[in-house]
Amino acid sequence: MRDAPLRLAVFDVDGTLIDSQDFIVEAMNRAFRAMGVPLPTRNEVLSIVGLSLHDAIQRLVPGLSAPEVAEASHQYKDMFIQLRAEKGGEASAPMYPGARVALEHLHRRDEVLLGVATGKARRGLEHAYDAHDLRRFFATSQTADNHPSKPHPSMLHAALAETGAEVAQAVMIGDTSFDMEMGRAAGYRTIGVTWGYHSREGLIAAGADLLVDTYADLTAALDELWGQA
Repeated sequence: MRDAPLRLAVFDVDGTLIDSQDFIVEAMNRAFRAMGVPLPTRNEVLSIVGLSLHDAIQRLVPGLSAPEVAEASHQYKDMFIQLRAEKGGEASAPMYPGARVALEHLHRRDEVLLGVATGKARRGLEHAYDAHDLRRFFATSQTADNHPSKPHPSMLHAALAETGAEVAQAVMIGDTSFDMEMGRAAGYRTIGVTWGYHSREGLIAAGADLLVDTYADLTAALDELWGQA
């Protein structure tokens, strides 16, 4: 029997657990090149990581028509599949230093459940799980297939429903302002990680309760927020 209340830590994937920036930027560049659309800069592409694909493309190129957005989304998916075949899949996108150790430590705690909330499609998440042997860590996995794009709180509401955790004991961990905004909208506490794709200043402005600079700092940050609940 648990002495402590059930606690939930929900992770973003791209930019938080896995450094997939090279895959994402190259797939987006190939997609726009195939359409004859001017290529966005690397920083512009990384700024939209975390959003669902449709919303991300709309932000990158606001002038595209609805059919063009749909075509760009289709092209991106095709290009990502090509890159997966060329470069060995998600295994070539490394986990951030200390990520696995942190997951293993938290997973061993009886009162802690782990989850994922990602702008990736379910297919992409399953590839990442298989490539890095991650599936066993997570009690709930929410993807863009079944929810509105971040920062809508739908994914985090579903994570609570699936795990039975109380929102007062739930924390969202991510590298973008979208993650922080989603967490706040769902009533979660939030931890921004500074090794990802958005700036420290952006994470703070989006309402991060705490920032961590390495995975070695994460457990203490979680315990601090859980202790305040």
